[in-house]
Amino acid sequence: MKRILFLCFLLIGFSAASQPRLKGGLERFVMENKVYPPYSLHHCIEGVVNIEFKLNDQGEVFYSAVRSGVGTDLDQEALRLIRLSSGKWEVPKGHDSTVVLIAPMVFELTGYGCDGKTKAEINLAIANYISNTGVTEVIMNFYKNKGKASYKPEDEARFSRLKEELGYDEAYFAERVKAGERKLKQKDLQGACADFMFVRNMGSGLADDLIAKYCR
Repeated sequence: MKRILFLCFLLIGFSAASQPRLKGGLERFVMENKVYPPYSLHHCIEGVVNIEFKLNDQGEVFYSAVRSGVGTDLDQEALRLIRLSSGKWEVPKGHDSTVVLIAPMVFELTGYGCDGKTKAEINLAIANYISNTGVTEVIMNFYKNKGKASYKPEDEARFSRLKEELGYDEAYFAERVKAGERKLKQKDLQGACADFMFVRNMGSGLADDLIAKYCR
């Protein structure tokens, strides 16, 4: 049976000496490194994402997954943060690498004009994100295949309308590029390139120079 430890900034039920510990503390690490993802930021979505992960005896994260989340891009940001913490953990002597650790990532917004948002509006935005995931993939596949034999120019107007309906405009892409640039400063090349490639695969050229420089 797998043992599971909950990292509520301290591991519940275990002595301090036996707990893996993030240098500086998990709460501080999250506050200093989180890049609030654009969709959730624009729709005032907050919540707690629980990430399960495992550490080797060097304090490196070798497994991570979303255990329970909000259902939006907050989940991906929480997962990114745990991966970013790899190598920064202090583990006790004889650490059991099979133990599953659970880290709660808290996302809260203040000062973004969210006071006027109702719970119903926020829940609808979450539901729309989940239901539109498949449509987003279809749009990305279209632009990935642009210029290939399967590409049909007459379909572009339809996909442009779909992007507009989903809120994927140049302002959103600019925010996504900024998010990627912040991740570059954190030396999170994988996370940055994921943002840049998303922008390109949605038919925008805003990230092309950054992709050419960092994502080849």
